[in-house]
Amino acid sequence: MSRRALFQHSPTIVAPTGSRPGPPEPRFWTATPEKLSTALACGLGGLSSVEAARRLGAYGANVDAAARTEGALRVVLRRFTEPLSLILLAAALVSIVTGDWIGGVIIAAILTLSVGLDTVQEGHALRAAEALRRSVALKAEVRRDGAFVTVPVDAVVPGDIIRVRAGDIVPADALIIEASAFTAAEAALTGEPYPLEKRPGSVTAASPAEASNALFRGAVAQTGEAVALVAATGAATVFGAAAASLAEAADSSPFQNDLRAFGLVVARLTMALVIAVLALRVTFGRPVLDSLLFAVALAVGLTPELLPMITTVTLARGALRMAKRKVIVKRLAAIHDLGAMTILCTDKTGTLTSAEIALARSLDAAGGEDSRPARLAAIAADLGGDRGSLDAALVRAEPGAAAGWRLASRRAFDYAKRTGSILAEGPEGAILIVKGAPEAVLAACASRRADGQVRPFSPAEREQALGRVRALAEAGLRSIAIASRVWTGPVGAVEPGDEADLVFEGFCAFADSPKVTAAAAIAGLAQAGVHVKILSGDDPVVVRRLAGLVGLKAEVTLSGPEVAALSDEALAVRVREIDAFGRLTPDQKVRVVRALKANGAVVGFLGDGINDAPGLRQADIGLSVEGATGVAQAAADMILLAPDLAVVADGVAEGRRTFANILKYVRMGASSNFGNMLSMAAASVALPFLPMLPTQILLNNLIYDLSEVGIPFDGVPDEAVARPQAWDMARLIRFAGVMGPLSSLFDLATFALLLVVFGATPDEFRTAWFLESMATQILVIFVIRTIGRPWHNRPSAVLAGSSLLALAVALALPFTPAGAWIGFVVPPAPVLAGIAAITVAYLVAAEIVKPFALGSAGTAGAGAAVSADRVRTRPA
Repeated sequence: MSRRALFQHSPTIVAPTGSRPGPPEPRFWTATPEKLSTALACGLGGLSSVEAARRLGAYGANVDAAARTEGALRVVLRRFTEPLSLILLAAALVSIVTGDWIGGVIIAAILTLSVGLDTVQEGHALRAAEALRRSVALKAEVRRDGAFVTVPVDAVVPGDIIRVRAGDIVPADALIIEASAFTAAEAALTGEPYPLEKRPGSVTAASPAEASNALFRGAVAQTGEAVALVAATGAATVFGAAAASLAEAADSSPFQNDLRAFGLVVARLTMALVIAVLALRVTFGRPVLDSLLFAVALAVGLTPELLPMITTVTLARGALRMAKRKVIVKRLAAIHDLGAMTILCTDKTGTLTSAEIALARSLDAAGGEDSRPARLAAIAADLGGDRGSLDAALVRAEPGAAAGWRLASRRAFDYAKRTGSILAEGPEGAILIVKGAPEAVLAACASRRADGQVRPFSPAEREQALGRVRALAEAGLRSIAIASRVWTGPVGAVEPGDEADLVFEGFCAFADSPKVTAAAAIAGLAQAGVHVKILSGDDPVVVRRLAGLVGLKAEVTLSGPEVAALSDEALAVRVREIDAFGRLTPDQKVRVVRALKANGAVVGFLGDGINDAPGLRQADIGLSVEGATGVAQAAADMILLAPDLAVVADGVAEGRRTFANILKYVRMGASSNFGNMLSMAAASVALPFLPMLPTQILLNNLIYDLSEVGIPFDGVPDEAVARPQAWDMARLIRFAGVMGPLSSLFDLATFALLLVVFGATPDEFRTAWFLESMATQILVIFVIRTIGRPWHNRPSAVLAGSSLLALAVALALPFTPAGAWIGFVVPPAPVLAGIAAITVAYLVAAEIVKPFALGSAGTAGAGAAVSADRVRTRPA
């Protein structure tokens, strides 16, 4: 959502064509119903069917803007225009033009297969995610032609009068005209887990989160009933503003950026090598056409033809493995981004907490723990409560408390007096039980219960009780007061005046408690190098309490107004040390995510509410859950079928395994191809004949690539997934810069052996070097695929099989009729023995040099892991 804040979003009232509205009202909840109806050119008695149809044509349907989606052709073209794809397309074209039809067709087929797999996988994931999305509302009650009727929610228009009852989903943004004991759950909008009281009245709040006289689309009615005037529908609602963020193009992911950067490095190196080899050969008087064909073959040999396929197959396999762990992957590259994640921002309600209010404490009048207040409150809730979340929590906490009690009368909760009561008969006789806001209940108490005795309630003791309420609030707990009175008269209806001379029983304190797995999951993520931060729309006090309970730094909490007062630069400094943020608007969540990214972090965002959609879109990796709002699911890259941070931890490990295998191919291919091309370039200048024919170069590269097709199925040791991983181009170049020249040294030794010792002919030279090249390239896979000793970390059966099969084909080729067609001859036995000795020596040297090539010991992910004390810098 570009720069508009969801909870700073102020739908402007625009009257339909042909009406004469007053000036637009920027915040409809600050207007009276009469003023708003004037602005909308309607009355407060509802619309006629004809007028509603006209307004539907003027305003449009009450639906969200369609999420931005790409057609299949556009998706395919986008993938084909990636730098690496363009390099491979050029290599295929050059191969075909120079007569190597087989090589060109193979390269093109591999690239097409890779793009096809990627497109199909993401298409399946998007359809699965769409199946999980839930409608905001299907039907709505509106007053048309003088009577309330049920209409499809998309037919609701500004100016309609709607009626919302307990259990309904609010279909549009509206100003309340009448309300009866009405509360609404707006957790998906604000992050506030408690139902909010809604009633008519004047409000000057700047934010919808504080508009107690307004209903907002997507909220759920908890209790009572309300009649309201619709002010905004569809994309003009608070909900629609969040949905509109989905229509904007998402930034490229870290994996896409890194893959593009790698493609550009390969392209530059290829061009430099082609130009250098061509210039040197021409300078030394070699034939121009032969030199050009040889240079082109070198260029094709440098390109990692199988990288797109290896990447796609590895990511697709990771997606299948993650599906078994209850994660739907909508975007394949997100698997890598999850493994690279260093900071996870998460909403509070429904992710760290269960989004279910629970009784936390039951305190007597003196502040001591006592079950009696909770038991009395549970009797009142069970026999005559409003079935809201607090009443439900009381009944859960004291099951069976109402056994033996009979409801004689009740007075429903009065939102003006902020109390409710029941008259019940039971083991203690007839008793009036009153519960409600502490200030209101305490004011009606003349005595208090202490040590089982009823004693006078002094003003000082009343003030102390109110102090306990404030202390509970500072601890993030919401309190209600419980009072009682023995009923002495005839049992009859409870009147408001009966709630006097009460006995103060104590307090019940409630909390949206953290999930039992939250603290352990956060600790596990921290051990894996992923730091968790809470970004919530709830009260900072509540957020601070939760942060402390789950093991995060809770000394300082940054609130939305404090975030708004900071510049982007100052915010980037503050977010480094703060783990808890409260009362954030969606736009402020986006600012926090951007500040973290500006510090070089790879940021994930886990949320399930409407107010989380912009943050999900802005983060490097967006995570939502199965029960989330449709907007949040649409904005996410992955959807967790189990709303638990432990599932995120599993996904992080899977992402790192997937990336580790991708990096194996990149490391192997970069070092091997670079070394071979250095050797060929040097030999092409020093020798009077081509060291290897262009077709032989392409065949060498193809067989080597095929030897690595088992990489996606290779195992990854635990130490390789211990820390966040990301591309480190400098370290990758270091690896290729060490291992490539090392292989070239042994190639030069092979040249000397063949020419000086054996006096090999050109065909014998090419054949022997082909065999040596294939043996060293393929066998060294088992050395450099792991940072440890190869015999301690054995390859998977698939990788071992593909590599050894490719080696067998390469070694057998010169001894077959096909070898003669390619220009090979059968080498003498002494030559074969010399090649075998050089191969063994090379493998030993590679194992010795490998630690230096990988750099520091912290390169857990095969040379590209980000260590705990450094993060990768990249464009924000």
